[in-house]
Amino acid sequence: MLTTGVAGSAALVTGLGSDTTAASGPGEVEAFANRNNVSLERVHSVARNREVDLVLMYPEGVDRARLPTCLMLHGRWGDARNAAAGVPDWLSNSVRSGKIPPYAILSVDGGGNSYWHHRDGDDPMWMLLDEVPRWLAERNLGGADGLPFATIGMSMGGFGSLVYARRRNELGSPLRTTSVIAPALLTNWSDMRKRRAFADEAEWAEIDPLRHVDALDGVSLGVWCGTRDRFIKGTRRFIELADPEFASTTPGGHNSRYYRKALPEAVRFTGAHAQGQRLRRE
Repeated sequence: MLTTGVAGSAALVTGLGSDTTAASGPGEVEAFANRNNVSLERVHSVARNREVDLVLMYPEGVDRARLPTCLMLHGRWGDARNAAAGVPDWLSNSVRSGKIPPYAILSVDGGGNSYWHHRDGDDPMWMLLDEVPRWLAERNLGGADGLPFATIGMSMGGFGSLVYARRRNELGSPLRTTSVIAPALLTNWSDMRKRRAFADEAEWAEIDPLRHVDALDGVSLGVWCGTRDRFIKGTRRFIELADPEFASTTPGGHNSRYYRKALPEAVRFTGAHAQGQRLRRE
């Protein structure tokens, strides 16, 4: 069990669940194709100038029409399929037990080292803002406009989730909530430059969520990070600046073992905002 540390004026304390095995490889993800609550599709993204995978996950046994939908953003060198491992069960179990209302989760390919921003003719953020709502509306998800109500992001996907939340605020269509697990937040250009994700320091500074915390005003935030994670310094700084609704910094590293402890909690935290409610205390 993780012992949850909290920060924020409305912090919540819930269990993260028992330890599980390492994150699945492609074989386990491929098995999703045989499940009735997961759909795998490949579509063309104009914004990314390539084909991308869409993995849609639903709670079992519920009407899918117009379900509120959460985006799931994968980490560096990840993809839509491996980010989804375990999620359908956690979502279904939480809904079945009555802990949260039903909602859908969409995992989508964003590029191996994109940091979810425009690079060399590949623009995953444009895809999220412009194409994803259309794809969801075509599948009768996310309401009439197809807009996701939330994001869950891991590592680089946590960075991207915070950027996406900022852009949605700037467009006047704010998210209800954003959950980030071990967000890839670095506190200096020397470290970030080594990741070769930004053209220069100025580009990074314009996008870096740590420099634009005020742009997340009104979005309910959940933050998780292991204390042995390489991004713990940046995450603690973000918690200090953002005062999230929920924050957990507990023993763990930057690995699938920690993710599979924190992700079920993030799924439940997100569901608590699917209909504007708050997460029930245990």
